[in-house]
Amino acid sequence: MKITDIKTFLMMAGAPASVGSSSWSSRNWCFVKVYTDEGVVGIGEGSGWPRVVQTAIEDMRPILVGEDPMNIERIWQKMLVSTMGNGMTGTPGSGAMNAIDMTLWDIKGKALNTPVWNLLGGKMRDRIRAYGHAKNAERALELKEQGLTAIKTGGVHRVADQVEDIRKAVGDEIDIMVDAHGPPWYNSKDAIIVGKSLEQFNLLFYEDPVPPDNMDALRRVQDNVDIPIAAGERHSHIWGVRQLIEDEIVDVIQPDTGRIGGISQMMKIAAMAEAHYISVAPHSGSLGPIAEYAAIHVLAAIPNALILERVHDDVPVRYEVTLPHLPTVDGYIEVPNLPGLGVDIDEVVAAANPSKGNTTRAGKEGDGSYEPGTYDEHVYVQTRYSRQKHLRAPNSDS
Repeated sequence: MKITDIKTFLMMAGAPASVGSSSWSSRNWCFVKVYTDEGVVGIGEGSGWPRVVQTAIEDMRPILVGEDPMNIERIWQKMLVSTMGNGMTGTPGSGAMNAIDMTLWDIKGKALNTPVWNLLGGKMRDRIRAYGHAKNAERALELKEQGLTAIKTGGVHRVADQVEDIRKAVGDEIDIMVDAHGPPWYNSKDAIIVGKSLEQFNLLFYEDPVPPDNMDALRRVQDNVDIPIAAGERHSHIWGVRQLIEDEIVDVIQPDTGRIGGISQMMKIAAMAEAHYISVAPHSGSLGPIAEYAAIHVLAAIPNALILERVHDDVPVRYEVTLPHLPTVDGYIEVPNLPGLGVDIDEVVAAANPSKGNTTRAGKEGDGSYEPGTYDEHVYVQTRYSRQKHLRAPNSDS
């Protein structure tokens, strides 16, 4: 079998902010299909910066056409070596490799008439636990009524008050997580203060409390906060998360199934994490549905799977472009049993939602993301003045 052609599908996935979408208005999905001379077609997805990922995939076409798609590791290594002269691969290059790697696993599964999870060692479980996102108690109750048993909230402004409201609303039987989104406006002291104020709520994990660039700061948080620490969504490849795992800076590793480098890298990371008693909870907040399928296959096959992040009720096109869409039932997703990944896309739907851009300006004037009068500066490393306004002291009732 030989690869004969590659086709990419870039689509706008975010709804305009005016309609109240919970997703980013600039979000894009980049799907790819790899065609073979035997008629087997594989599908994959690359994220991180989808419009740039699309260009990277096209750049790699000459080194892929003519290769035997069954030799997945060989092709992965060839992609890495062919791009290393451009500097550190980063998430655009890794996202492109990710998309191609995913198609190869899909092709192999279809060629052998077996699901991808079976190629990864077989099935550990028949369904995958998933969690949803809630900014307030009302939304948390909606998700609980839908059957979810785990909910993540986030933010940087008195988040303990937010968690307290959610905990009171949903009760103790629901797992709660907090995502601080790796904010450059939290230094390690801030993250520790916030983390200690959250200890009383028995969280499943405290995610990205400091910027991903600063592992020493994350280590300080790990050493001073009695909540499991989660991180890793912005890194690529095994080398990006190696220190997090080997130094046991995290309790939960969160590779992004669209930009980590593919299913091949996901499995290696899961094995690395297992040796350190670290669980795996793939990031999926900005992903499209194909990469989500890949995460489900990986979580079905590894022993140290924890939970899958899943965006619920974000944009209708998510459910229109996927063939089929896997529902969340009673808080779980059934593992697909079709050959390969078991999914395809509706190319007509993808074409009807053309990409219009891939960058955005975070926050809005006066929403608290920036100190008063500093919104136009829009700096990455920020200074916080109103600490009493934003931070809640541990075990504080005020």
